Amino acid sequence: MKIKIALAKGRVAKKAIALLLELGYRFPDYSEDSRKLIFTDTTEAIEFFLVKSPDVGTYVEKGAADIGIVGRDVLMEHPAKVYELLNLNIGQCKMCVAGPPDTKIAFNKKLTVGTKYPNIAKQYFNSVDQPVDLIMINGSVELAPILGLSDCIVDIVESGSTLRENGLVVLREICDISSRLIVNQVSLKTKSEFIDPIINKFEVMALE
Repeated sequence: MKIKIALAKGRVAKKAIALLLELGYRFPDYSEDSRKLIFTDTTEAIEFFLVKSPDVGTYVEKGAADIGIVGRDVLMEHPAKVYELLNLNIGQCKMCVAGPPDTKIAFNKKLTVGTKYPNIAKQYFNSVDQPVDLIMINGSVELAPILGLSDCIVDIVESGSTLRENGLVVLREICDISSRLIVNQVSLKTKSEFIDPIINKFEVMALE
């Protein structure tokens, strides 16, 4: 039986594929320059395919994939009915509130917040009773406070260099972010003899 794995395109996929190679799986058709989207290992035990990160949870929830690897930020922003089994400790970063150094976050003043993550931002500011107006931004969110579109932003921060280069600082840390291994709820029960060894290999590697 072939186990299907959905990977989020981009850096997460590159790191996840490197993990699969370390685990001993080989994909002769795969290269970073390939235009293919589906790749099968030499034993035909597993197959991975590449999708946009917000779609990983959907593919796994609906059973088109048995396993998925995607960032925690995506799972928070686009919840799916899946089992989140492992923190793979790859793609580590933080979800933060950032803005100019003099930004005041005061309970008596409504903030305008630019973000690619409106659900995460809404949940966070609700949890601290901070009134906000959210502006959805798909591009470089750092521009929003610089050009006066927003007071601050909610975004992923890795090294912080982009913020510094644009005169912004982290105002508050919301949560840690890293890639997670998720599994379809039915597959975990009906295909356990095939899925468990894969999960165990990932688990051992995550602990190393």
